[in-house]
Amino acid sequence: MTITFHGAARTVTGSKHLLELKDGTQVLLDCGMFQGMGEHTEDMNEHFGFNPQKVDYLILSHAHIDHCGLIPRLVAEGFKGQIFCTPPTFDLVEILLLDSAHIQMLDTAYSNKHRRKNNLPLLSTLYTEQQVTESLKLFKTVDYHQEYVINPSVKFHFTDAGHLVGSAAVHLSVLEDGKYTHITFSGDVGRYGDILLKSPQKFPQADYILLESTYGDSLHKEAGPIEDTLLEIIRQTCLVDKGKVIIPAFSVGRTQELLYALNSLELKGVLPSVNYYVDSPLSEKATKVLMNHPEVYNKNVSDVLKLDENPFGFKGLRFIESTEESKALNDHSEPCVIISTSGMAEAGRVKHHIKNNIANENCTILIVGYCEPNSLGGRLLRGDEQVFIYGEKFDVKARVQSIRSMSAHGDYDDLLHFISAQDTQKIKNIFLVHGEYKVQQNFREKILAKGFASVEIPFRHQKIELG
Repeated sequence: MTITFHGAARTVTGSKHLLELKDGTQVLLDCGMFQGMGEHTEDMNEHFGFNPQKVDYLILSHAHIDHCGLIPRLVAEGFKGQIFCTPPTFDLVEILLLDSAHIQMLDTAYSNKHRRKNNLPLLSTLYTEQQVTESLKLFKTVDYHQEYVINPSVKFHFTDAGHLVGSAAVHLSVLEDGKYTHITFSGDVGRYGDILLKSPQKFPQADYILLESTYGDSLHKEAGPIEDTLLEIIRQTCLVDKGKVIIPAFSVGRTQELLYALNSLELKGVLPSVNYYVDSPLSEKATKVLMNHPEVYNKNVSDVLKLDENPFGFKGLRFIESTEESKALNDHSEPCVIISTSGMAEAGRVKHHIKNNIANENCTILIVGYCEPNSLGGRLLRGDEQVFIYGEKFDVKARVQSIRSMSAHGDYDDLLHFISAQDTQKIKNIFLVHGEYKVQQNFREKILAKGFASVEIPFRHQKIELG
């Protein structure tokens, strides 16, 4: 059998890995959208590098758009097989993909206004809401630890990856030439000691591991707890400088972590008395999904629930629904905190909020997770003094700060912990995916130092023989 790495290969987004057996069976692991790849993003999302019509099955690790975001396009181009995921993942995928289609429609319409003025070719969306609806019909949910037989040659089960509600590592057993080969795909690995979720689970012995490496050369260290950092930034920006705090945050996972931290500040009686807006209809829906799956919470959150039935709600919080309400926030001059999608500030409503506040030195743009270097969030993080937003150039006068420890991705200690239960002598190869190449090179040395014999860093569309 072979495996071909069609996405998240020497880059962080676009997760897609295609397993092909000798009998022609094809199993796709994830079908994610590329994000923040600059001028190449559109082309990379429009061309898979394989024929969707020949793919038999898709196994989805979790609901983040860089892992599931191209499923409707895959279906539109001829995929007709089943799509497997955990029940919470399906709950999130349904709202995320519909939201993705809607955001594409709005952003494309906005961009095309400027392109018409400049006689540039018009853009089109990757897929429509109707195509999302069609793709949802192909999903089948599988619980954690339930062995599922796809066909006589392939079976799999999920274990909790601790990255997101419903996130899973995928463990495949493939029968070929009379013997089983065991392949683990980590998906995205969460933190040991996450704010909300249980830690990643141990998994059975594998022959091959596809391991994410987003923070493979970093440790998530902060001077103090997340709540303390948030409190300091809000006090300085809102109470002292009378400005706004703009926080790009993914609707699923990161937004709920922020709300939980802010709620903790209120429980302690120190939350600043300003307005807190979550400007994302999707975030409210995602928060409800998380509330409906308390089985994923860690002990600390479970204990808080005994005292507070809604750990994601507090005084001054308001969810913004309509586009009109979102636009109205730009005319509000009072200090406030705005949490809005997307997390990389590459699309969605937060891009407009940054556009309208980036020249105000009293405002703060707070980055709370990973940003692809070419994304707007990535350019702000690296300290660019000027950035382009919707084709217009802006001077960066607002403060740009970050809380790196809020990442839902494990650092290299977490990732090494994740694979520590494996017998190093039985692992034939570890393939590093979902990471920047320089980071992966450094992480490769850390893994080899733990006694693993072989670690490869595949490039995009590279095919490798297994067995």
